[in-house]
Amino acid sequence: VLTKVKHPNADRLNLTTVDIGSKDPLQIICGAPNVDKDLYVMVATVGTTLYTNEDSFQIKKSKIRGEVSEGMICSENELNIGEDQAGIMVLKDSPKPGTLAKDYLEIESDFIFDIGLTPNRSDAMSHIGVVKDLKTAINHRQNKKLKLCLPLVENFKVDNNNHDIEIEVKDYDLCPRYSGVCISGVKVKESPEWLKNRLNSIGVGPINNIVDITNYVLHELGQPLHAFDISKINGNKIKVGCIKQDTSFITLDNEEIKISSDDLMISNANEPMCLAGIFGGIKSSITTDTVDVFLESAYFNPASIRKSSKRHGLNTDASFRYERGCDPNIVIYALKRASLMIQDLAGGVISSDIVDIYPDPIINCQTSLSLEKMNKLIGQKIDKNIVISILKDLEIDILNDENNTLLLSIPPYRHDVKRDVDVTEEVLRIYGYNNIDLPEKFHSTIIDSDNSREIIYNKVSDFLSNNGFYEAMNNSLTKSEHSDLVEEIKDDEHVYVLNPLSKDLNVLRQSLLFQGLENIAYNQNRKNPDLKFYEFGKTYHKKNDKYIENNHLQLLVTGRIDEENWNKSNEKVSFYFIKEKVEQILNKLGIFKYKTIEEKGWGRSYTLTYKLKGKNLVCFGKIENDLCKKFNIKSDVYSAYFNWDEIISVSSKNTVKYTDLNKFPEVRRDLSLLIDKSVSFDQLKELAFNCNIEFLRSVNLFDVYEGDKLPKGKKSYALSFIISDYSATLTDRVVDD
Repeated sequence: VLTKVKHPNADRLNLTTVDIGSKDPLQIICGAPNVDKDLYVMVATVGTTLYTNEDSFQIKKSKIRGEVSEGMICSENELNIGEDQAGIMVLKDSPKPGTLAKDYLEIESDFIFDIGLTPNRSDAMSHIGVVKDLKTAINHRQNKKLKLCLPLVENFKVDNNNHDIEIEVKDYDLCPRYSGVCISGVKVKESPEWLKNRLNSIGVGPINNIVDITNYVLHELGQPLHAFDISKINGNKIKVGCIKQDTSFITLDNEEIKISSDDLMISNANEPMCLAGIFGGIKSSITTDTVDVFLESAYFNPASIRKSSKRHGLNTDASFRYERGCDPNIVIYALKRASLMIQDLAGGVISSDIVDIYPDPIINCQTSLSLEKMNKLIGQKIDKNIVISILKDLEIDILNDENNTLLLSIPPYRHDVKRDVDVTEEVLRIYGYNNIDLPEKFHSTIIDSDNSREIIYNKVSDFLSNNGFYEAMNNSLTKSEHSDLVEEIKDDEHVYVLNPLSKDLNVLRQSLLFQGLENIAYNQNRKNPDLKFYEFGKTYHKKNDKYIENNHLQLLVTGRIDEENWNKSNEKVSFYFIKEKVEQILNKLGIFKYKTIEEKGWGRSYTLTYKLKGKNLVCFGKIENDLCKKFNIKSDVYSAYFNWDEIISVSSKNTVKYTDLNKFPEVRRDLSLLIDKSVSFDQLKELAFNCNIEFLRSVNLFDVYEGDKLPKGKKSYALSFIISDYSATLTDRVVDD
């Protein structure tokens, strides 16, 4: 910065002239409080594009308050090389003006590949792992003979045995392999720029040279490592195992957690030092005062790490790999690789033999691959020599080749390859799905029944969606406290989740009702009062040590029937609205002959149940007001609950028949009845059809009267009877009879 003066038209801005190594200096307007004459700074010239997260903007020559600005003096934050945005970035030395920023910062030109991996591919969660796959694919798709060249570790040697750390593994199921080595006389300091740049390029923040090396090797090889300060290993002893429940442990980020008795811990003689495979402790961490280091490399049980990680909500690069499965055979190589890097970047000597506790080595998985079966599954014959070449490149050994069947030995780092079909997938993946010829025709089995489960589901789903219902989809996990709301839900029938994410998701649901009510409350709180939901879902019960799954369809309605509009009524949904939808669904599926039973239960104040051959098809009614209030629902809610398994079973046995429209006229007769209030329309309807009247087609209730003019306990029903004959016109006499 050659000069700095106040902007004539803005109190907080300065006019500067800046030498960028060109013939003429640039005039740049800057608002940073720390800009001053003679400072060396970073300048984005006209035409430069700066990036902030997803956004970008280009530097242009512009006028600010009447003065020309020909660039921008940048802060660390604006250049995405630091977090400081309080002022411009001031350089500590005096580089030559005009030096490119990338050269001054020693930033390498590089390409970054962001690879999305499926959870089963833990072997590719490292640079070397990805390279193995690339090498194999390139060899076979481009006819190359590339080989994988790993960093050499032959120079590793033990300088002395000044440190003797005793290691005790208490549980080999949780820790099948544990190894470590001591390095003395290290100097903990900032990492060199090349190492910091590489870590920054993959989103890992540099800390110090020792920790940075463990992170570097983690991403290079996929093997997590952990460094302990030897001076903080009390008793010169490391114990690997579970400890007392609720032991206090302070993590590296200074957070206190309570340890479970199921957590695998790395402890010294007196206290825990590390939550194994997940997070180190602050008391044994590497600091600038650290001189001697114990470097750990281990293979931990993936299930144990996953449970501990979920239990404490701690997700780290190490746990991400351990819980998916690392390579137990790379443990010592990674230890040597990191040790040599530490000696190179931090000095020191190897001051102990490598301790490797591995009592029960994990062996390769063996499986047989029938080439005939493989080709049949792929749909095309792949040359045997190509298959063998691909397998060898994938480090899958061939133990025997007989009768067109290969006996294979699969390395343990390929946790996703166990069966012959898994091997077939690997061969096809490398060979290339695109290289499989498409046949001239495909064979497919077409369902010729109108009563398949999928067709019935779609038929009902389409009907409901076309009638203003929205489909809901809820998690099968819910809270056990819901059982307190409805008497029929039993605590002893809960299917508990062994490792719940939270207390709100600790059991599998016994009913769709509660989550449906939560859906209503959620919508009503967002000004959606008129709701019609349907949900297909499973319920889960545990009875006599047996687990039972049932399929259900639930309808829930509340508010107005129609959306608010000037030309529509404001009629609200009612019991008869939900009853109509239930019967329309049953009729649509050809289910007509069912019995009606009145009852209560399952959170409803009044319920009708339709049964067929003693089994419930559907029950529907009004949800109790008290239950609605517990979900902060103030409007009336009506529900219908279908036993979907029974509906499917019954519907598959029903066939839809049709007849021509009757060319002879129908006759209607009305009958007004004074009856006891206890008598239902269904009883009257059943009675009418039980009279075996030959020409009776339908019975309908079209008027109901209950009032003071009738005797006590009585009501008046008006029924209509439709009578017709398909072969002749009925006479009045026949109809009257």
